[in-house]
Amino acid sequence: MPTLTIDGDEIEVAPGHTVLQPCEQAGAEIPRFFYHERLSIAGNCRMCLVEMERSPKPIASCAMPAADGMVIHTATETVRKARHGVMEFLLINHPLDCPICDQGGECDLQDQAMAYGAGRSRFLENKRAVADKDFGPLIETHMTRCIHCTRCIRFSTEVAGVEVLGATGRGEHMEVGTYVERTIASELSANIIDLCPVGALTSKPYAFAARPWELVKTESVDVMDAVGSNIRIDSRGRDVMRVLPVLNEDINEEWISDKTRYACDGLARQRLDRPYVRRDGRLRPATWPEAFAAIAERLDGVPGSRIAAIAGDQCDAESMVALRDLMAALGSPHVDCRQDGARLPVSPRAAYLFNTTIAGIEEADACLLIGTNPRREAALVNARLRKRSLAGRFPVGLVGEAADLTYRVEHLGTDPAVLAAIADGSHPFAAVLAGAERPMLVVGQGALARADGAAVLALARGIAESCGMIGDGWNGFNVLHTAAARVAGLDLGLVPGAGGRDVGAILDGAAAGDLDAVYLLAADEIDAAKLAGAFVIYQGHHGDAGAHVADVVLPGAAYTEKDGTYVNTEGRAQRGRRAVFPPGEAREDWAILRALSAELGRTLPYDDLAAVRARMAELAPPLGAPDEIEPAPWAPFGGDGSVSDAPFAVPFANFYMTDPVSRASATMAACAAAFAPAAGGGDGGDV
Repeated sequence: MPTLTIDGDEIEVAPGHTVLQPCEQAGAEIPRFFYHERLSIAGNCRMCLVEMERSPKPIASCAMPAADGMVIHTATETVRKARHGVMEFLLINHPLDCPICDQGGECDLQDQAMAYGAGRSRFLENKRAVADKDFGPLIETHMTRCIHCTRCIRFSTEVAGVEVLGATGRGEHMEVGTYVERTIASELSANIIDLCPVGALTSKPYAFAARPWELVKTESVDVMDAVGSNIRIDSRGRDVMRVLPVLNEDINEEWISDKTRYACDGLARQRLDRPYVRRDGRLRPATWPEAFAAIAERLDGVPGSRIAAIAGDQCDAESMVALRDLMAALGSPHVDCRQDGARLPVSPRAAYLFNTTIAGIEEADACLLIGTNPRREAALVNARLRKRSLAGRFPVGLVGEAADLTYRVEHLGTDPAVLAAIADGSHPFAAVLAGAERPMLVVGQGALARADGAAVLALARGIAESCGMIGDGWNGFNVLHTAAARVAGLDLGLVPGAGGRDVGAILDGAAAGDLDAVYLLAADEIDAAKLAGAFVIYQGHHGDAGAHVADVVLPGAAYTEKDGTYVNTEGRAQRGRRAVFPPGEAREDWAILRALSAELGRTLPYDDLAAVRARMAELAPPLGAPDEIEPAPWAPFGGDGSVSDAPFAVPFANFYMTDPVSRASATMAACAAAFAPAAGGGDGGDV
């Protein structure tokens, strides 16, 4: 390993590093604009200049490979003068509009000008002006501020896989933009705002809304998909102002999807802020005692066999524990958390997890995608697959709807019969999987949320076993979920008990008059029209489909308004934290269920969040160990029966509007209109 001397200290670094890494390892602060750890090296800002002995001039530390015996000085007078000169050049054309720039207070150029600038400029010429570009409804451009760092270009090309940005012209005439005037159709596009070291790219929905020092910052977990991206919620008063990524190497690295970032404006629209009771055919405001009394009166004398409950896709584990215990106390076996009807068992746990883990994708050397479009369903998982694909020697096969996944994919067809051919080894791709050292497959909800989903699951298990995906230290069988609540619901056993009904049977039973009451815990992705004949209790935070058919509405808290536990698709439990308080009379969901249980005479045995979490850990030990992943034991699973010849379809067509929060978001509506005009906002363009 190379050993360098940095400011008098010997530092040993791994091969392949540049000089910049050992300098920072030694404690030296190296300014930079163009360099970024996750992007290719551009090396043309020269802000990271350091002095190397026996070199005739300062070197760019971000681009110079570290070599054994190098002697580096990071704080000499030569280095100081070089940085002053670079900063002076960068500011030649930069406008002095910091007071009105949204990047103010978070700007790398501001910070480094203060720390490394000379304090004045010798250039008196007129500054250049560049026309702003239209990148779509999410990204505001002020291209006169651009310092040509090309971070946005490199991210779009290398990470997002959308080769739409580039540079035209040379020297002072160089401009960054799209080659042809168009918006950036990528589910990860807004990450270039975080990457931009100046105010050239800012958030259009957040423009002129707040300054960073006005905001309260709360780290939490995203619930827009099942990835479990780590986020920071910036709030002012009772309003969520913006959502930003938090670094987590095992899950989202430092990126988040555009829906995660921008759907938060939906938290202020169509909210349920008080209880409602249906009287004379209309929902009318009520007090909490009146709402509970209406429920108790209607359920009085109703046997548990005629009561059912459905848990929604964004529920926290604490509320699902309370719902499970309440239904058990009422004697109801009709409980289900699988809103989309996915045929997933609760045992073994390996049957419904992304067992390879998200970070483990980088260790795989072959992949089979079954009935999934990870670019729509889990953008950060797709980014990992692309990252692994760019590393080379990673064949990917897709059985399902063809799509542009931003990396090379061999489309094997949409016919489920292809899976049987792979399982028995007669398909050519079976040899590809069998010849790999660490092959993996990913089963999506498009393959499982079908009448034959259990048989498809069994077929996928057969492929995993026959193609060598299961072994010591490696499990290549993966289920990609789309709902943030799904894994926790399965861990807690929110599936029908003996003689119980699943979601489809609950809806059919309510339509046929076999069920008297249905409890919807933020469940909106169902055919609510079938519930018209039953007494419906809806507990949630938005006036979405479930609230429209409800007889009693109980206002709950959204994910930014409560402390909650969420388990991502790989089985990692994480704790979300409250950033703001719920509006009006809305309350945390587990507390509503606890209060209702007392009104029904079935008081649940916990009075605070700690007791709820103790009960949660009792039912599902993995939920009591946040931020840990324990490999799940392998055992037979899946159902019998034949697989139909119906082609696999993706779970949803519109990436931008998949849940009550994003459907209430004006920004997501603008994205759907901008990126899918031909489909009426349906397919998100390339997204």
